[in-house]
Amino acid sequence: MKCFLFAPELSIKLCLQTQPLGVMADGGSWFAALAFGVSLLKCLFISAYHSTDFEVHRNWLALTHSLPVSRWYHENTSEWTLDYPPLFAWFEFGLSHVAQHFDRNMLVVENLNYASASTVLFQRLSVIFTDLVFIYAARECCRCVQEQKGSRDILNQPAFVLAVLLLWNFGLLIVDHIHFQYNGFLFGFLLLSVAKHLQAHHLQGALLFSILLNLKHIYLYVAPLKPEEINGSVRWSSFSLLRLLTLGAIVASVCALSFGPFIAMGQLPQVLSRLFPFKRGLCHAYWAPNIWALYNVLDKSLAMLGVRLKLLEEAELPRASMTGGLVQEFQHSVLPSVSPSITLVCTLLSILPAVASIWWRPCGARGFLRCLLLCALGSFMFGWHVHEKAILIAILPLSILAVESREDAGIFLVLTTTGHYSLFPLLFTPAELPIKVVLMLIFTIYSFTALRKLHSGQGSLLHPLELVYLLGLVAVAIVCEILFPLSPWKQRLPFLPLLITSVYCSVGVCYSFLRLYVSLLRQREKLKQL
Repeated sequence: MKCFLFAPELSIKLCLQTQPLGVMADGGSWFAALAFGVSLLKCLFISAYHSTDFEVHRNWLALTHSLPVSRWYHENTSEWTLDYPPLFAWFEFGLSHVAQHFDRNMLVVENLNYASASTVLFQRLSVIFTDLVFIYAARECCRCVQEQKGSRDILNQPAFVLAVLLLWNFGLLIVDHIHFQYNGFLFGFLLLSVAKHLQAHHLQGALLFSILLNLKHIYLYVAPLKPEEINGSVRWSSFSLLRLLTLGAIVASVCALSFGPFIAMGQLPQVLSRLFPFKRGLCHAYWAPNIWALYNVLDKSLAMLGVRLKLLEEAELPRASMTGGLVQEFQHSVLPSVSPSITLVCTLLSILPAVASIWWRPCGARGFLRCLLLCALGSFMFGWHVHEKAILIAILPLSILAVESREDAGIFLVLTTTGHYSLFPLLFTPAELPIKVVLMLIFTIYSFTALRKLHSGQGSLLHPLELVYLLGLVAVAIVCEILFPLSPWKQRLPFLPLLITSVYCSVGVCYSFLRLYVSLLRQREKLKQL
């Protein structure tokens, strides 16, 4: 058991000693061992802390099981109303029919915050079981990377390293199997769509992505690239109207199946009002490490400076609700307040160069993947009410490029380390502190060592300043996780650790975004596929 929990590479070595290299080359035994090992680890978290998202999904199980479809998007007994697209509601409906065999009381809408042992067991197992989609997607992604010539050590092959980076991803482990969500299930569809595109199965990729959009609408941010995907990263001279129409038919069919019943009942406006609740405010309760975190801190700093210089009256300033960690609207004190329309414009402007690049001067499948990452990061950087967990939309696909390119490996190490650390505030109970620290250390150390070995002889993966920045995360962790809870500031400024974490990690995320854009420009100049 210990070898699976704390040393995925060591556990595979034991397997390799009894298997010929040829069996490993096609990914059979070692991939199954990796998947089985991480599944065992997930089972150990069944009784761990879970967030309010646990109650969110229990409530969705209850309302989809107990109420008619016409009331799904109107029900508001719980504050955690249904705000995912209809296809995810049907997914919860299907799970509820299994849940009733564990504990029927969890399916009663009025049983708010119900968390019996059977309920916890079912919901935890449902996440582990639906992760099979992600495991299959990871397997398909591993088929898309090229093996290193001349190396017979499977542990140093790109496919093996990619499998570990995906299956044992620190962020997914703590967000899904401790904090509680179904991101692995959803990311499975995203990675499958990417893999099918890399394998030139563009219609299948379009179908999978359409399903994903109707499971969770946050993936709309990378939707502008899908027309390019169906045309197979081709030049305009070989543009196919038929393929574009086929794409439209696939998207329309999936959306019709998902939204059709609600359109027929005249409930589309109600559904859309749940999917896009703009009154939730610019920032999520746990600040995502993006440009708005920096904007908020700058506004607060200017306000404090203005008060100290007697240029502003403290009594006239808006209350600092943005530092209270709550999900609500607020007004900035000095800088202009940001509206949803402004974030939309900023997001579109941030991804426009990437979309234009892939449309006018395609750079192959890897170029498409790089543009997808830029769209994901652009939306994370400038989007409205962005969840910190959304950083995984960029981290997971970037793993594919990281095992193939030294430059991308360097970007991956910066983005993954900062993005993963930004998730630390999600697990705030003392019991989970050693778990998140140990798991992140293991994943980070493996990422650095495996990628350095994979790209050995090609130069350093990180610049000296990048290393200094990443080492600064150690100081941030010591201050926020150890020193601050023991200080008198804990009562006066409870939100300070989250502010420090978000602002510091924002720098790394912004830097990674810019480096990805630079790499895209370099790729266009070289005009060759990676």
